[in-house]
Amino acid sequence: MRELYRMIEELIKESGYPGEIDGREFYNDVSAEADEKEDGTYLFVVKKSEEISYHGCMTITEEEFDLHYVDIHVGEEKYHVDFDV
Repeated sequence: MRELYRMIEELIKESGYPGEIDGREFYNDVSAEADEKEDGTYLFVVKKSEEISYHGCMTITEEEFDLHYVDIHVGEEKYHVDFDV
């Protein structure tokens, strides 16, 4: 899993996001959105703080979820991270 977390961190940094990011925490935040949902494609929002939120799209199947993209909003700034690369 460490490799997955590191890949998440690298993709987010490549988007130009200037803040600190913890791949494990990000994964846990996003996977919590997938819990208890039926199979399908969903748009989601995770509010991290008054200033930071994640807006994204994922497909959920019985066995896993596939994160397509996340836009990290920091105030008026937006950083797009494409996970379908």
